[in-house]
Amino acid sequence: MPVPTRARLIRWLLALLVVGLLLAMLLWPKASLVDTSRVDQGTVREVVEAEGRTRLRDRYLITAPIAATARRLELEPGDRVRPGQTLVVLDAMAAPALDARARAAIQAQVAAARGRLAAAREAAAAAATRARQARTDANRLQRLQREQLVAATMAEQARTTANDAQREANSARFLEATARHELEAAQAALTHGSDERGATVLVLESPVAGVVLRRHFESARPVQAGDALLEVGEPGALEIEVDVLSADAVRLRPGMAVELVRWGEDRALAGRVRRVEPGGFTKVSALGVEEQRVWVIVDIASPHEHWQHLGEAYRVNARFLLRQAGPVLRIPASAVFHEGDDAAAVFRVIQGKARRTLVTLGVQGEGWAEIHRGLDAGDTVVVHPDRTLEDGDRVCGRAD
Repeated sequence: MPVPTRARLIRWLLALLVVGLLLAMLLWPKASLVDTSRVDQGTVREVVEAEGRTRLRDRYLITAPIAATARRLELEPGDRVRPGQTLVVLDAMAAPALDARARAAIQAQVAAARGRLAAAREAAAAAATRARQARTDANRLQRLQREQLVAATMAEQARTTANDAQREANSARFLEATARHELEAAQAALTHGSDERGATVLVLESPVAGVVLRRHFESARPVQAGDALLEVGEPGALEIEVDVLSADAVRLRPGMAVELVRWGEDRALAGRVRRVEPGGFTKVSALGVEEQRVWVIVDIASPHEHWQHLGEAYRVNARFLLRQAGPVLRIPASAVFHEGDDAAAVFRVIQGKARRTLVTLGVQGEGWAEIHRGLDAGDTVVVHPDRTLEDGDRVCGRAD
């Protein structure tokens, strides 16, 4: 058997080395690609955010006190009004149209009323004649009684008869007036579109200085008692009503600071909790889940010129500041996971390997978590760690 040459031996050794390197590369554990972030110093705030809307602190709803015809409204939303300014004019309602049967019936009533008036006039005239005659007889007998030509009893009876006759004359005159009014009422029922139609019966005035918020009609129309006509208020006196979950509402207190965001401009407005209402209500969420919610009223603390374009019933998001810490050590909250007895932990990246590290947390909110113990400034942690990631696994960090 020929002895291998030195060159052949070197070739075999090189081949074995290459195969060994390939096997090592295949069997070597791969580094997982992960998102990482550094521990830094900053402010951490715990907040509750909910959607709300603006509303006027004092709103005045102008309603119709009686059934009438409202004239066309000249005021438009946004127009300023002063106290005592005329807002709505109410006119008497027009008489309803009559069909042939109703008109014939009312005409018969008019004819009957004329007859009753004529009879009452005749009765009143007769009663007045009897009263004059009785008064004349009573005066004559009274003179004779003074001359002692007749008994005092006769004079007294004549005076009583005269008084009774005058009362009957007065009663007949009242009956004549009643018959006259009945005739006028019957004739009025026949009149459609008379001069009385459109007579002003009531003028509604503004109770305060402000602007017209909305009008519930524009053209002239009949209205019933209690119908809404106009809404008046002062836009400079806005407040925010926010409905929050009852579990969050118990953590809110009057005077608590609030940030008002996403209201249309980049600048956040300052606010303060004025009242947490004691009664809750049920609301169905967009996912169809029933939730118990509570109204929280927030006052706007920023200067009016910063939010002068806000109007009534505009959408606003409110951030209620529960706690704040800073400057403190902080990491993204997505880097924290819990294991066993709710112990908080993170994966710290040390020399290319993920090392499970227990941490003590403080304030959490707005995507950040305060670190009391377990990490130092500048440490690198894995953000959004995968469920399969284990302690000691090789990782390749990618800055978040």
